[in-house]
Amino acid sequence: MTNNFDVIILGAGGIGSAAAYYLAKSKQRVLVLEQFSINHDKGSSYGYSRVIRYAYDNPIYVKLMRAAYPLWFALEKEANETLYIKTGELDFGPLNAPSMQEVANSMTRENIPYETLTAAEINQRFPQFTIPETMEGLYQEDTGILKASRCVLTHLKLAQKYGAIIEDKTPVINIQRKPQEITVKTNNNTYVCQQLIIAAGSWTKQLLIPLGLTLPLTIMPCQLAFFKVENSNDYIPSTFTIFLAHLSEDYGQFPYGLPACDHQGLKLSTFYGWGTVESIKEVDYTPSLQWIETLRSFLKQYLPNANGELIETRRCLYTMTPDKHFIVDQHPEYANIFIAAGFSGHGFKFTTLVGKILTDLVTKKETEYDLSLFKINRFL
Repeated sequence: MTNNFDVIILGAGGIGSAAAYYLAKSKQRVLVLEQFSINHDKGSSYGYSRVIRYAYDNPIYVKLMRAAYPLWFALEKEANETLYIKTGELDFGPLNAPSMQEVANSMTRENIPYETLTAAEINQRFPQFTIPETMEGLYQEDTGILKASRCVLTHLKLAQKYGAIIEDKTPVINIQRKPQEITVKTNNNTYVCQQLIIAAGSWTKQLLIPLGLTLPLTIMPCQLAFFKVENSNDYIPSTFTIFLAHLSEDYGQFPYGLPACDHQGLKLSTFYGWGTVESIKEVDYTPSLQWIETLRSFLKQYLPNANGELIETRRCLYTMTPDKHFIVDQHPEYANIFIAAGFSGHGFKFTTLVGKILTDLVTKKETEYDLSLFKINRFL
């Protein structure tokens, strides 16, 4: 194997795998270095399901989703894989909740169709719920599930088809930048590239510090839980919906759930609400049993027939920026180093698009997509 590449990518998760696919397809010589095994469960991209949706409170994200959906469909077609399961999404919360109004306004501005539902209409359409009359809902039919691990593996498989080399269990121990090239050292080898992409999730911050860049990235070890439901046919994607509760008290910040897939039961979590740590070394992967009881109180109130046996619970890492917007940009000093980080718990649905954007930046030094929210200089 040659040790010289056009592009080296650090990290084989959602972003790194997508970038590898688009770059290799563009005839770049690509090497992906992953410190753990492929499809490991220590980061942010592992598992059966993630949400893909238009329902954002910022029109920039809605515009990006318009571009992301067709890319996912094209990836499915090329790989002959089913990666997307259409479910629809119900947002519900108190009447005139500001966060719901922002989502509605953003979708209206971008001409994304949605319905406004009363509590009675929600309960009629989805009798699994018990929604009080003091609440209302928004329903958007194009929301669905992305098969997260399958998406990562599909990107990597196609990247290899186009010539990319994937090396797992290969942590990077040193990065040196010279005027015309970058040297990346591992325990067993030294590689040289013209351009480097750092997409290492919660490990990104520690890779950037020796390159003279300290970003305000923190790590939030969120928790997922899967509950057994009373009648499984009532909670599968064809009969149930993804949901997001616009509630920030009593049940954590914004509880959400996904239909039961892959024999895992109803998936439940909250968008935020956990403490953050500064370093990956501080992460505690031990699930919180107290948090499970908080989820049970939510289920008892709104989904009483889904409050069954706890099938599984585990931690998943969010890499947070202070404003919860992504970082997709060049290193401020080194134009041949690109950074994709800080996806703050809502980035997976964009991964195939971010892979394409990184390919644009590497090969053309520009992209057609609006990256104004994602610039590094907002933190410098």
